[in-house]
Amino acid sequence: MSEPMHDDLRSLLPFAAIDRRGFVTTALVGGFAAATLPVSAATISTDTAGLEAGETRIPVGDGELPAYFARPADGKRLPVVIVIQEIFGVHEHIRDVCRRFAKLGALGVAPELFARQGNPATVTDMQVLMRDIVAKVPDAQVMSDLDATVKWARGERGTGKLGVTGFCWGGRMTWLYAAHSAEVAAGVAWYGRLVGEPTALQPEHPVDVAARLRAPVLGLYAGRDRGIPLETVERMQAALVAATKDSSITVYPEAQHGFYADYRASYRVEDAVPAFRSATDWFMRHGLALKQSAT
Repeated sequence: MSEPMHDDLRSLLPFAAIDRRGFVTTALVGGFAAATLPVSAATISTDTAGLEAGETRIPVGDGELPAYFARPADGKRLPVVIVIQEIFGVHEHIRDVCRRFAKLGALGVAPELFARQGNPATVTDMQVLMRDIVAKVPDAQVMSDLDATVKWARGERGTGKLGVTGFCWGGRMTWLYAAHSAEVAAGVAWYGRLVGEPTALQPEHPVDVAARLRAPVLGLYAGRDRGIPLETVERMQAALVAATKDSSITVYPEAQHGFYADYRASYRVEDAVPAFRSATDWFMRHGLALKQSAT
């Protein structure tokens, strides 16, 4: 396992290797995704003092997924928080979120769920990124890869309760995985799409699986999100009430999509800080042995 990478834009050419069992895998790219540059001055960087952190590989049925992990270095058994990426892949922000959870006493791990389709961190054009990589990822593949990530974590001192959290694209996957896996104790979904037309690759959306949730999910949404209308949030809230599920959605009225993404202009500290505290409180309420978040 290597140390976390902190390379600049000159490192954006991916290292590719043909896995002997199937698909092409790439190393995680250091720094931030090309499509997000330049980054905001508000960007948070969590240090690795007291942590073991870096890149690893997670075995899956047809190869290996690159992933980033961070955990306390004290040798204890740990709760697990799976961090599901945005459309930009496992770039520096997602890795930093893993370190934030590690500082709270968890094994945080983020698998690169686009590994078969391409390396999102190197793509500069958002439309190309969505068309050529994101739109080609089947939900069933993601569920299977997350199952493999849980198995990997269980062998890496992650024997405590399991939480899952995700942002944007990963927020939608958080809802779906909470309906899929009996391993999940709780989920926190950040501004993930809730409704949509079924397709071959995306046969269901969070509103369709609300009645089948196997773990409680906290949804954290933005009142000024131009991509996720409040009407769809209200539909999801109604579905949760009808299903009598112990799940909840909080809407931050003045926030925009990506309000927790401190590297972007959409970051809103007055919502991001209490939202993260709500997320950690939610996990603790549902059995994850985390330390209380100070921020």
